[in-house]
Amino acid sequence: MTVLRAATAADVPVILRFLQAMAAEAGETVGSTEASLLAHGFGPSPRFHGLIAEGAAGHLGMVLYFPEYSTWRGEMGLFVQDVYVSAEGRGLGLGRQLLAGAVAHADWAPQFLTLMVAHVNTSARAFYDALGFDLRDDADQLILRGEGLRALMQG
Repeated sequence: MTVLRAATAADVPVILRFLQAMAAEAGETVGSTEASLLAHGFGPSPRFHGLIAEGAAGHLGMVLYFPEYSTWRGEMGLFVQDVYVSAEGRGLGLGRQLLAGAVAHADWAPQFLTLMVAHVNTSARAFYDALGFDLRDDADQLILRGEGLRALMQG
């Protein structure tokens, strides 16, 4: 039997381990540290929420999420930053349970759920397609960071 529960500060090492595993599967590295996760997720003003899936084999997955507001819809939504199911937990329906659990646990009554998936992650794309996800719109998500962000802030 699998249980979903709210992530706590004590789960930070598990969250980091899952993030590192997810990044490794994508050939990436993760910039988060235990200190940054603790400060941003479990400090005085948490910037994200999380659920941990546990079973007899231990920690099986997680979802990290935060509120999103759509001015176009005039509604609150939920943005899933990360969802991960370990190799031991795959095939048990945990991905669906984690997403549904995030919506159910959100205290802002989300009316929609948004997430991003890499174009090359065909198995994740098939999973989301089966759940009924579709493209949010025709826009591309952009990011400004590092030197570009510093230049913007300097005027």
